[in-house]
Amino acid sequence: MISTSNISLRFGKRTLFEEVNLKFTPGNCYGIIGANGAGKSTFIKILSGEIEQSSGDVIVTPGERLATLKQNQFEYDEYPVIKTVMMGHKKLFSIMEERDLLYSKSDFSDEDGIRASELEGEFAELFGWEAESEAAELLSGLGISDENHSSLMKDLSGNEKVKVLLAQALFGNPDILLLDEPTNHLDIIAIGWLEEFLEKFKNTVIVISHDRHFLNQVCTHIADVDFGKIQMYTGNYDFWLESSQLAAKQAKESNKKIEAKRAELQEFIYRFSANASKSKQATSRKKQLENLTLEDIKPSSRKLPYIVFKPDREAGSNLLEVLNITKYYDDGILLDDVTFNVEKGDKIAFVGPNDLIKTTLFNILASSEKNDEGSFTWGSTTKLAYFPKDNSDFFDADINLIDWLRRYSKEKEETYIRGFLGRMLFSGEETLKKASVLSGGERVRCLLAKMMLSGANVLILDGPTNHLDMEAISALNNSLINYPGTILFSSHDHQFIHTIANRIIEIIPTGIIDKRMTFDEYIKDEAIRKIHMDVYQAATIDI
Repeated sequence: MISTSNISLRFGKRTLFEEVNLKFTPGNCYGIIGANGAGKSTFIKILSGEIEQSSGDVIVTPGERLATLKQNQFEYDEYPVIKTVMMGHKKLFSIMEERDLLYSKSDFSDEDGIRASELEGEFAELFGWEAESEAAELLSGLGISDENHSSLMKDLSGNEKVKVLLAQALFGNPDILLLDEPTNHLDIIAIGWLEEFLEKFKNTVIVISHDRHFLNQVCTHIADVDFGKIQMYTGNYDFWLESSQLAAKQAKESNKKIEAKRAELQEFIYRFSANASKSKQATSRKKQLENLTLEDIKPSSRKLPYIVFKPDREAGSNLLEVLNITKYYDDGILLDDVTFNVEKGDKIAFVGPNDLIKTTLFNILASSEKNDEGSFTWGSTTKLAYFPKDNSDFFDADINLIDWLRRYSKEKEETYIRGFLGRMLFSGEETLKKASVLSGGERVRCLLAKMMLSGANVLILDGPTNHLDMEAISALNNSLINYPGTILFSSHDHQFIHTIANRIIEIIPTGIIDKRMTFDEYIKDEAIRKIHMDVYQAATIDI
């Protein structure tokens, strides 16, 4: 078990959080949520001992091992992959190193024999004989092929390195597992494997993630960093979100039928607790939920951007024809005779084993890149707005946000421009920020404002959820669900894809799979699973 006693953290006059008292117990998974900059990662670092708090204590049950997900992808570049994983259990790994060193000595003495015997005992107690097979199983589950297990870390791609570091954190059944954004750069199959692993994990998990589906699948509790405090809630992310919104509504209407609102909350709690059957702690969680009161739930201080895309006109029925698009890349073929049609109202999620394929196709359709063969034809009534994955060219300008957004608006009046920036949470002096110094999330919000001004009836979005916090992702998600036009998009956010797409297109080495169905139906479809197995030799596809 790990707990905090009156933890506070201050940077000069700024207090990040004050007198935090929390207890994290075995068998539960705690999701840490909060706005960007609220202190989520900092809190995890305090728990791990990487950062020292201003006051208070972190208490870990004596003898329990704590593991964290490392963020430096280059730290282990000179080590083999399988060895990097086993280094996650420091005590076991040090025993293995000393043991191997002893046995390699040419002048093996009696003292060495005594020490080797001691090490063998410790090695067996820590299940050392199973270490390499466990490490290999973790790597395979996350999609690292067997032939790469003996490779050096520096020979892997960035995404593969992330998977190895995750396997390192999971290795050896740690008593307390701290995971900061474990789903970043993971494909859907790897995320699904991780969800199943954590659902079966019997010890304590504390995790930060912007992936709402992931939090809903694995979390038994939510710890919300807000108001300079960290408030613990029983339930997953959706429960926290709905209850927080309901509490905010009640606070706003506090003078109107308070008792009726109280009854509404209690009914909501009852409904949610009745649906907790998928949780590994269903019974205990149900009891905790039933004991919740109005005072236990507080409204969030966080604000959602206001995102609404309104087409200037309706598009015709035959919207886009793509015929035999081919694109060569280095010595190979990136896109090979890709053919499909898009109809009005389609909301197509493009998935596949390679993000570069999707990005290249979108660039071609948006006329940002030329295809080598084939053709594509947009309908005469279409008006396109494009959100590219690489947006650096848009912000290479030493101008403020008002002047930046004015370049994309027919209406040049400053009040009008400020209104759109305000919808994207830029107000007051923030509107005078230079475009060249914006963070990743701020750039995304600016590009979305640009797209809102366009009046487009077709949107192409390549990874729009990257860099956004959960509030912005939720706002964009809801906006695209309600958008009356046509959408072509890619994302690694499971809930985002499932709730928006009515059609899935996957580009595979042997052609394309094109299905009118939801994303959940797609990934559960046995025929599609068989195709994946046949084409990729294992279900490690990066969807």
